[in-house]
Amino acid sequence: MVGFEVQIFESFAMQTPEQFEMEAACHCGTVRFRVKLTNGLNTVRRCTRSYCRMRGAVAVSADTDGITFHTGYEALTVYRFNTEIARHYFCSRCGICTHHRRRSNPNQYGVNVACLEGISPFDFADVPVIDGVNHPSDHGRGYEVVGHLRFIRAEDNSATGATRPDAYG
Repeated sequence: MVGFEVQIFESFAMQTPEQFEMEAACHCGTVRFRVKLTNGLNTVRRCTRSYCRMRGAVAVSADTDGITFHTGYEALTVYRFNTEIARHYFCSRCGICTHHRRRSNPNQYGVNVACLEGISPFDFADVPVIDGVNHPSDHGRGYEVVGHLRFIRAEDNSATGATRPDAYG
């Protein structure tokens, strides 16, 4: 993968590698697991491949032996398509995709950061978007960063008494 700098908000900036062994779960809590991230949060990414694009998850990497399931393994359902190398696992009860076996590196999982305890996709100021349409397994080169998703926190007006418009009802 082409190198890139990950920008995360201050709360995660001083984490040590040991702190990247984390608890994780799906939305309903049926699937619970412990994950040791390969390089902490430094592998954060989004992907342009059709399934990844539609799913919209932000992922980080873990080696396949870096996930230990506490409960709910039997509740996982797998989705495969095209070459059927990548396997996308999701909870059969709530539908959350917890992780996927990577096509580009079948020895690793991509873990949905929204499943990691205490972490949200909105904790990242900048998320590199990799080109999954032109997959490395198809052309022999590494991933290329084709863009960035940025999250800019809105100004907190609660202290001033100002209110935000309720645009979403």
